[in-house]
Amino acid sequence: ANQGKKGPKRDTGHPHCTATPLEEVVSLLLLEMRLGGRGILRISVLGITSNIGSPFHLTTSIRKSTHLTMSDQPTSTTSLSGSKHILFDLPVSNNGARCRIILYKKGIPKEEVDLVSPMALGGLKSDEFLKLNPAGLMPCLSIQKPENKYGISALSESDTIARYLISEYASVGPSFLGDHPLSNQIARWHDMYLTTIQGAMYKTSERLPFGNYADRKSAISAYRKNLAVIERFMGNDTGMFLCGNEVSLADATLFPSMVFASYILPKFDDSVAALPPKLAKWYENLKCNDEVFATVYAEIQGVLENSWEAKGRWNDIWLAGKTDSAPGTLFDKIIAGEIPASVVKEDDHLLAFKDINPMAPAHILVIPKDRSGLTNLRQASAEHTDILGRLLIAAGEIAKDTELGFGDGARIVINDGSDGGQEVMHLH
Repeated sequence: ANQGKKGPKRDTGHPHCTATPLEEVVSLLLLEMRLGGRGILRISVLGITSNIGSPFHLTTSIRKSTHLTMSDQPTSTTSLSGSKHILFDLPVSNNGARCRIILYKKGIPKEEVDLVSPMALGGLKSDEFLKLNPAGLMPCLSIQKPENKYGISALSESDTIARYLISEYASVGPSFLGDHPLSNQIARWHDMYLTTIQGAMYKTSERLPFGNYADRKSAISAYRKNLAVIERFMGNDTGMFLCGNEVSLADATLFPSMVFASYILPKFDDSVAALPPKLAKWYENLKCNDEVFATVYAEIQGVLENSWEAKGRWNDIWLAGKTDSAPGTLFDKIIAGEIPASVVKEDDHLLAFKDINPMAPAHILVIPKDRSGLTNLRQASAEHTDILGRLLIAAGEIAKDTELGFGDGARIVINDGSDGGQEVMHLH
C-alpha cells in the first residue's frame, strides 16, 4: 500500500507489511492486483474503515484484473466501476460466497464482474444500496452492461445471482451442473432450512425469532437436524464434490455455510461433532485440496476469527458465551420424575402441578421445563419471550378449570428473588 506513495509509514506488527495511516490515504481505497496468469492471490487488509471496525482483518481472493474496492465515502454505481457487473459483497458473507466461488472457478475477469464492498455505497442501509436491493442485504449484483436484455438493473438473493452468473458465463469454466436434480435439491434445502435460521449461531436476542423458531435452542437443534437431512441426500458417492467428480451449485452453496457451522456450532455444544461424518469429509476435502474453496474458507474464517471472535461476538449470546450455571433445584427432580407431583398440565415446554403446601383452595405452580437461565424474572431477556408467553397462557387456561377449585378468576403471582419471597430459584 505504501509503494510509490508519500507520507509516514507505521509498523503493523506483521514482518512483511507496513501501512500508511488511513487518514492520509485517499477516501476511496482501490486495490488493483494484476496477475499474469489465472492464479489466486490472497491479501490481507488491516484496519480498513471505521464502518467495518478497526482493526479488521479482511482476506479475499483477487482474480486476474479484478479490483476490490473499499470506501467509507458514499458514491454511485456509475462512478464506482466500469465493469459490466458489480457484485456487492463482503468476505464474511457465506451466501455471497457461493457467487464468488462461481467467479473464481470460472476465472471471470474484473471487466466482466467487479467485486465491491457495500461500504463503497455507504453501507447496506444507504440510499444508494437500497436502490439496488430494497432489503439491504448482501449479496447484490448490479447489471451495468449496455446490452442488458433482461430489463432489470440489479439482482438480489444469492441463488438468483449464482444462477444468472452460471447462465451468463456458461461457455467459460465449469458448468456447475445447473440442471442436476441432486445439486438443486441440496441448494434449495440449504436456502429454505439452513439460511433462514443460521442467525441463531451469531445474532443477538434482539433478532429473534430465527425463522419459524421462537428461541435459539430450538433453532440450533433444527439447524443440526437439517444438516443430517442433507447428509442423507449425499448417498455413498465417493467423488470429490457433492454430485461426483464435477463441481456443482450445491458445492458452492453449501461449503461457505459449513465454514460457519464448523467454527460456530461447537460454541453451543462441543460434545457433538459440528458436521455429520460424510459432510465433514466432503468439507475437509474441499478445504484442503481445492484452491478456490480453500480461498473462500480463508476469506470467511479470517473474519470469524480475527474480527468477530476478537470483538467478543459470542460473549453475550445465550448458550454460547452465556449459559445457565446456577445450581439445580427441587423442580428439576420433579421434571425428571424423580419426585412425584400432582400434574394438571404438561407439554414439551412447561409443567403445571399442585403445590404441596397450598396457600389457597386452588394453588398451582407453572414452570418452564428448560430453565434456560430463568432462575427468576429479572434474568429474562428476549431469548425468553416465547416461554414467558406460554407460561402466562397456561396460567390463564388453568385458572378457568373449576374442577381444580377455581371460580371467577385467580390471583397469578411471580415471586422474584429472596426479597420477593421466592424460595425455589426456578421461575414459577
